[in-house]
Amino acid sequence: MNDTKNAPKYESLVLRVLWMLVFLLVWQVAQLVLGGLVLVQLIYRVVYGAPNGGLMNFGDSLSLYLAQIGRFGSFHTEQKPWPFADWPAPRAPEGEAPYAQTAKGEETKP
Repeated sequence: MNDTKNAPKYESLVLRVLWMLVFLLVWQVAQLVLGGLVLVQLIYRVVYGAPNGGLMNFGDSLSLYLAQIGRFGSFHTEQKPWPFADWPAPRAPEGEAPYAQTAKGEETKP
């Protein structure tokens, strides 16, 4: 006797497991990118005396993306992360002010 009530749930679970495996691979790549970004930001900070604003924003949005993958993988949400949802917007920096350069090429330090 086939129970047709449980068939759609099982199929959706199988599909979710496949998506979780895909996002597990994406997680690994994103984690490496974030680690590289941390090193580049550290070097930038040592050289210029302040962090790069673009790297700060990308690092924050990438860390929020990793959090979205974790929430999806732990069944906390049904919303799949990017590219199925919008890329997370970076939050306002809470640490050092980013390095800024004037239009004439003069450096300004925070």
